[in-house]
Amino acid sequence: MTPAMKILRPIAILASLLMLTANAIAQLSLTPPAQNPPEANKPAAKPKPKPAAAPKKPAVSAKPATPPPTATVIPAPAQVTDDPNVDLVFGAYQRGLYKTAYELATKRVEQTGDPKAMTMLGELSANALGVKRDYAKAAEWYKRAADAGDREGMFALAMMRLGGRGGPVNREEAVKLMASSAKLGNPKAAYNLALLYLDGQTLPQDLRRSAELLRIAADAGNPEAQYALATFYKEGTGVAKDVEKSVRLLQAASLADNVDAEVEYAIALYNGTGTPKNEAAAVALLRKAARQGSAIAQNRLARVLVSGSGAPMDKVEGFKWHLVAKTSGKGDPELDDAMSRISPEDRAKAEAGARLWLGRK
Repeated sequence: MTPAMKILRPIAILASLLMLTANAIAQLSLTPPAQNPPEANKPAAKPKPKPAAAPKKPAVSAKPATPPPTATVIPAPAQVTDDPNVDLVFGAYQRGLYKTAYELATKRVEQTGDPKAMTMLGELSANALGVKRDYAKAAEWYKRAADAGDREGMFALAMMRLGGRGGPVNREEAVKLMASSAKLGNPKAAYNLALLYLDGQTLPQDLRRSAELLRIAADAGNPEAQYALATFYKEGTGVAKDVEKSVRLLQAASLADNVDAEVEYAIALYNGTGTPKNEAAAVALLRKAARQGSAIAQNRLARVLVSGSGAPMDKVEGFKWHLVAKTSGKGDPELDDAMSRISPEDRAKAEAGARLWLGRK
């Protein structure tokens, strides 16, 4: 019944990691058709965690609109113990029977003082699951779990301390808790600690240490860490530049449905960068990421379909994705120009398709 915290990325730190996709994806060289096709658009290479010589602190970004560190727990498979109550608590949580989970976890704490049950009680209290939301009570439970050595409780309490929930902001305590959790093998703690070393605000910036922690989390299968470390290898940040390692990490993260990784891996496949060229696989990934809401993937898919480069030409579908991408701020003057030259009928079909996708009537 070990609750596994969702990774909560401090906004300021997240910006440096996510800024990369928006720019790096610009590498896909696709030119929209025109009477005299303009030069292939080659946006600048993506400046992921841009620190190299004089790393600059990432600015606040609004990517996944993540609020300040808060604790949201998703239980991982229960620990095997002699007491079946552990599995009962976890099972109740998984089925959404939160009141039952709370009662069983409370009983478990009273009977055996199980720290994992304490972490579960903290999760339920922090997220108003089966009980009224109470950050102070959640922090108490997480602290008891952390003091008893539970790495998930340590991580949850660290995130609450960073976000000032259930008590005042205490970055020093948060870092200590996160480091202890990471030392006990918690990949989420290692990942978040890596971000703190990258950001250079809570901790002195240390790119090499950040890369080491990302590697720990990436090796444990954490897709966010795999994606972040891929950008480190791509840019030579904190590690020796290695495009092939970067692509392998992007592939792993994309297999775990990390949308940013899907887009960048698609571009690597399309251009044959660090991996054998495979336009069909690249386009399939762009379609997947586009449907998941990635404006960059939507834009690149539009270029592929409008130009017929890597996929059968389909201007109506391509311009549909172009219009959808524009609603998210990913405009493209070249595609605008190409769209101005299609027939009124095709334009109307593309606009209707975009409205349908966006849920408009």
